[in-house]
Amino acid sequence: MTEIKQVFISAEQMQQTFKKILLKHQFSLKKAEECATIFTTNSLDGIYTHGVNRFPRFVQYIQKGYVLPQNKPSRSHVFGGIEQWDGNLGSGPNNAKFATERVMKLAKKHGIGCVAMANTNHWMRGGAYGWQAAKEGFVFIGWTNTTANMPAWGATNPKLGNNPIVFATPYGEDALVLDMAMSQYSFGAMELAVMRGENLSVVGGYDKEGNITNEPQLILDSWRSLPVGFWKGAGLSFLLDVLTTILSNGLATHQISQKPAEMACSQVFIAIDLSKLPNHSSIAQTIESIIHDYKTSVPMQEGSSVSYPGERVLTTRKKNAEHGIPVLATVWEEVLSFLT
Repeated sequence: MTEIKQVFISAEQMQQTFKKILLKHQFSLKKAEECATIFTTNSLDGIYTHGVNRFPRFVQYIQKGYVLPQNKPSRSHVFGGIEQWDGNLGSGPNNAKFATERVMKLAKKHGIGCVAMANTNHWMRGGAYGWQAAKEGFVFIGWTNTTANMPAWGATNPKLGNNPIVFATPYGEDALVLDMAMSQYSFGAMELAVMRGENLSVVGGYDKEGNITNEPQLILDSWRSLPVGFWKGAGLSFLLDVLTTILSNGLATHQISQKPAEMACSQVFIAIDLSKLPNHSSIAQTIESIIHDYKTSVPMQEGSSVSYPGERVLTTRKKNAEHGIPVLATVWEEVLSFLT
């Protein structure tokens, strides 16, 4: 088996490298720093598939004109705490950070806010915006549609997106964050497994002959990823696409799939200001009691433990901050090639 070589890059070095590359690709200084920080934080938290591993493709999309970094969102409609925006094919991470900031302002005013954005690009790791809002004291719900990459339940050809969704709430100085795609594994996770020469820990889809498998390359080749919860995940994916499209007045999955790449996506951002609730003072204690009970779970394997959504991120973040972010050497070489 071929040895997989890794290098360890400090967060500061990674952020500065990303920023230099983005500045070479028509980003303003502010937007370059912001976007580079999002990619670096995703990597620091162990979400390499939507951090450093995804960065080369992001730059290639800029070079091909799919992402227009000089463009910024424009508001198209307002009704109370609901706003529709056009992302104008700008940088997905920058647009999503902006939308999160905007929806928190709406929630401060109305208690709850909704920003729906059409014509934007891949936001990378949706959980980043859940952390952003929860750290500011807001409940956050957000989701995006994607190109068609998953079959409807009982079908063989991809008609659904894996439409990631994020739920987040404040917890102490950090947050509880669930960030999940509607497919058992995100395509980024399967691509990383291929790069590492690994199989998936559980079955993740079908091969071209219709055999269920845990071999990621076979699933990537067939475009037959397995929805979470089988028919339930397929149904949820369908409704997420419907809601995203109608709330944003943007493109649906079947329309995005006609583009040359995954671009012009539709996204929804919802925030709730917890300080407006009458039980605000007791919320922290309520969450603590739920987690305390959750932690009394009996592990299936002796010596293991259960973790709540977002808990392992904190452990990974600390480890990578101390020892450097592990990056496949081939990926870092590709990143550095954009500097020349």
